[in-house]
Amino acid sequence: MRILGLDLGKRRVGVALSDPGGVIAQPLAQLEPKGRRDLVAQVAHLVAEHGVQRVVVGLPLRLDGARGGEAKRAEAVVEALRDALGAPVTVWDERFSSRRADRSMRQAGLSPARQKERRDMVAATLILQAYLDAGSP
Repeated sequence: MRILGLDLGKRRVGVALSDPGGVIAQPLAQLEPKGRRDLVAQVAHLVAEHGVQRVVVGLPLRLDGARGGEAKRAEAVVEALRDALGAPVTVWDERFSSRRADRSMRQAGLSPARQKERRDMVAATLILQAYLDAGSP
């Protein structure tokens, strides 16, 4: 089962895709949508193009687990995706995903400029891999 993972940034949206067996997440793209409607259209295109059966969206919770403004914005995107896609849309706790992405890219020796341009895509990959590792449906 192919699963698409999203990390919703303020300007960019990182996208990751699982292998057909739903075991390994891989970076796919970094989108720069012009608003929610454009984001939904781009994600719908990726879902159709790759035969995606589920979308996992990172939910940016606060350290105490509460939902702040960013989480509410993410939930609005999730609702728009649910309305538009023919695939289930699930949220996944993304706390620290950007920090983990930065750390892994530093360890890989990427320059700060290269890290910045790939951060959301790597974070999406980490979110999706955590979802897959948890054995979530």
